[in-house]
Amino acid sequence: MDERVLRRLEFDLVREQLARLTESPIGRELAEGLTPATEIEVVKRRLSETAEARELLRLEPGFAAGGWHDIRAALRRALQGGLLEAAELYQVGENLAAIRRVKAFFQERGAKYPVLGRLCGTLPLFPELEERLKKALRPPGEVADGASTRLAEIRRRIERLRVEIKEILENFVRSPEWQKYLQEPIITIREGRYVLPVRIEHRDKVKGLIHDQSASGATLFIEPLAVVEKGNEVRRLKAAEQREIERILTELTRAVGAVAGELLTATETLGRLDFILAKGRYSVSLDAVTPVLLPVPEINLRRARHPLLGTKAVPIDVRLGRDFDILIITGPNTGGKTVALKTVGLCVLMAQAGLEIPAAEGTEIGLFAKVFADIGDEQSITASLSTFSSHIHNLAAILREADERSLVLLDELGAGTDPREGAALACAILEELARRNVRTIATTHSSELKEFAAGRPRVENAAVDFDPETLSPTYHLVIGQPGRSNAFEIAAGLGLPARLIARAKEFLDPEERRVRELTQELERVRRSAERDATAAARLKEEALALKAAYEEKVRELAARKEKLLAEAREQATALVRVARREAEEIIRELREKLREEERREQEKAVQTARERLRRLAARHEEAVPELPEEAAPGVLTVGAAVYIPRFGQEGTIVDVSPQGVTVQVGSFRVELPPGAVRPVARRQPAGGVRLTSAAVAANPTIDLRGQRVEEALINLERHLDAALLSGLGRVDIIHGYGTGALRAAVREYLSHHPRVRSFRPGGPGEGGPGVTVAELA
Repeated sequence: MDERVLRRLEFDLVREQLARLTESPIGRELAEGLTPATEIEVVKRRLSETAEARELLRLEPGFAAGGWHDIRAALRRALQGGLLEAAELYQVGENLAAIRRVKAFFQERGAKYPVLGRLCGTLPLFPELEERLKKALRPPGEVADGASTRLAEIRRRIERLRVEIKEILENFVRSPEWQKYLQEPIITIREGRYVLPVRIEHRDKVKGLIHDQSASGATLFIEPLAVVEKGNEVRRLKAAEQREIERILTELTRAVGAVAGELLTATETLGRLDFILAKGRYSVSLDAVTPVLLPVPEINLRRARHPLLGTKAVPIDVRLGRDFDILIITGPNTGGKTVALKTVGLCVLMAQAGLEIPAAEGTEIGLFAKVFADIGDEQSITASLSTFSSHIHNLAAILREADERSLVLLDELGAGTDPREGAALACAILEELARRNVRTIATTHSSELKEFAAGRPRVENAAVDFDPETLSPTYHLVIGQPGRSNAFEIAAGLGLPARLIARAKEFLDPEERRVRELTQELERVRRSAERDATAAARLKEEALALKAAYEEKVRELAARKEKLLAEAREQATALVRVARREAEEIIRELREKLREEERREQEKAVQTARERLRRLAARHEEAVPELPEEAAPGVLTVGAAVYIPRFGQEGTIVDVSPQGVTVQVGSFRVELPPGAVRPVARRQPAGGVRLTSAAVAANPTIDLRGQRVEEALINLERHLDAALLSGLGRVDIIHGYGTGALRAAVREYLSHHPRVRSFRPGGPGEGGPGVTVAELA
């Protein structure tokens, strides 16, 4: 669009405000060069960028895209083979870090910010180069010791030499013999060499090189001969250091030059991101909204504000292109006509430039291929153009180019010449614009233009409102009503005598007075209607507020009810849990009592069985005739197998003595009189009774699977008795897995058995948890 039109509508000031919100030179350049677009896809993309930036600033206040530099010149020089300074390379490293941070940020939030995510998703990453620059350089742009091994060694040698030089010179300074030759007992530096300030009268006392003299001439700065060679060595090492630094910078520059093209594009992308964020900040500062884009050249502004007036801007509603194509605004001077004209023009230009506009939600703007404006006094002395001639010059240019996709803004149309001729010319121009369907807004004082609007289709009047009580403009725009100049009212308010005002009214034509009276009456009716509408709107707002408060109360009550129900349910659930725990505790105690009772009954049964076995064994022992003692000799010998009727067990004689025999029964040894044992061949006397169950050798394994707990415990006790008598040290008890009740009962029994030393679950190859291994004492 024509840059002169942008200046007339003050779009250049909008760009300046936007540029102040950027944080980089590239962003500022983009803001200062911003121009409206005419392609709808471009405008949509720009507005999407701005909306996402505003949302990003709202949701991510800690996000910062800064910390990078405008290194375009350095990158172009690297592309051409030039050498970069350490500070420039350090800035390249900082840019690489910023690129990495920005890309990572938007990769994590690509779904939330799709437009900005696509923009930053193209940023290239160079982690190896970034790490290399970070290691080689330190702020603000110095080559670090870690840049190379040789550089680190050179700097260590330089530092050692400097320490040695200082130590030698400090001995001079501390020496009472030398202090009398010194101006001050200090060590200083001249031309990069450590020197002493020697009084000029003692110059022959301090042998060395003179590097400088004080301004007064009273002091010579001498490097003693004792440190001259070390100083020379420092200088040689400094030269080597510089050569090594140049070599390092050359290598780093080559590495940067290899990717300088991509880095140049990435740096420009960072600048564009800065520009987009500035658009978001500008939207926040204006409390702006994204307008609805229309495919046709129409305008529907809702409570639009001039972006340069700040809080002083009065919102206006303007529509154009739907019901009418030409809007003629009339009203008194300083009433806000020109501000309204510029507000419309700026909102259109800002929207097409991708900026959100200071207006209310629902504002609609169509795209215009061209925007024309003839605003203000452009009188040119050098071009010999008067105000009227300047306006005509602009109007002629507008009429050459304007079409149905143009927006034309004309301020004080027909002014600057004879009022009647100017009005006639203005009517002709508006008629031509109407014929071409050009969207036009014009401001005027001419009554003829008011009549032109009243009698033409697609043409509408509008007025800037004026308060007759305060005799000041309200700056509101009223569409559908012609405005008045209010010259008589303003003159009266400024102190002009009433008789002069009355006389002035007599000079008006009767028709003009009639129109004036009708206009005043229409304005009075309109104000009354507006007051009624305002009161109705206020009542409506109050009703809506009451409705909202009522609905909020209903929601609160519903939420409170739900909360109480939830608390009640939670309390009921808690009570059920407590009751269930108490019931389970009672059941557990009852089961314990039942098991205790069962154990007592089982113990009684076992005791009864043992007593019966004891009595049976006693009867059996009585029924067996004893051998005469003299029968034992010759039969009872060591190693002979014998039967012990008292125990119902067999054994082996391990010792024979006059007092008796010692018999090995399993793991036990028993001393008995000779008559208490019988040779195995005679253990079954005729008519005798034997307790065979006790004589059977015990099995080291017992299988209790499929048995009830009570039955299994009785069998287990019998088996353990037999195992103990047989001298077994271990018994494997097979109880299986099942519900675990039998396993628990077996282990409970074993834990109280006096002859069970320990027990454990079976290991691999022993049956696992389905077996319990008992160690007997």
